[in-house]
Amino acid sequence: MADELMRLLWGPHPQPKRGPRPALSLDGIARAGIAVADAEGLAALSMQRVAELLGKTKMSLYRYVPGRAELVALMVETAVGAPPAPAAGDWRARLTDWAEQLFDAFVRHPWLVDATVGPRLMGPNELSWMERALATLEDKGLDGGERLDAVVLLTSHVRGIALQSRAVGPKGPDAAGPTRVEAELIAALGRVLHEHGDAYPSVLTAVAAPAEGRDQALTFGVERILDGLDTLIARRRPAD
Repeated sequence: MADELMRLLWGPHPQPKRGPRPALSLDGIARAGIAVADAEGLAALSMQRVAELLGKTKMSLYRYVPGRAELVALMVETAVGAPPAPAAGDWRARLTDWAEQLFDAFVRHPWLVDATVGPRLMGPNELSWMERALATLEDKGLDGGERLDAVVLLTSHVRGIALQSRAVGPKGPDAAGPTRVEAELIAALGRVLHEHGDAYPSVLTAVAAPAEGRDQALTFGVERILDGLDTLIARRRPAD
């Protein structure tokens, strides 16, 4: 199956020279799978469900995609799309923009958090995202392993915040405010701390602090990761 997945992701995809044109395309199948996963979650995805959405039989899909795992790989490749163009500014600005764009992709397609876990073959689009981030760290005195680890660390932070965002639910029309679930939890926590605050003085102090900077975990974490890289890069820089 590894060879088949490589062919699906990387090609070539030969078209028949004779006979009727194929009724389906890999892109169309992937987008139908994305529609199912976006609306109902990855657990609801099946070859049968996608076939129904396309108005085809399940067996007809197997002419194009050998199974669900390969379908998910195609969906990931299509959903992430090509990476954004490099942002203006220094390496920190470019990596910050990269992380924010990746977070947006996870928010648009929440199932991507589940579909991109563990060792797996990446397609051209997804590998291009990694290429863009790694290229930003070239000529900074870091070796290949350190650059890879830096990108993994940054990606892990983005994934973690995206997972938390998915758990609390989508924002309403006022995207700057909390969701209904968050508002209810904040109110409940306030009542708990009102009665038991003496046992949790540090929590009470943090919650009672001014709200500036709160709910900015994505930005805060990215900045701290980049601070650490900045320190390491400065340490590697030859002394004048």
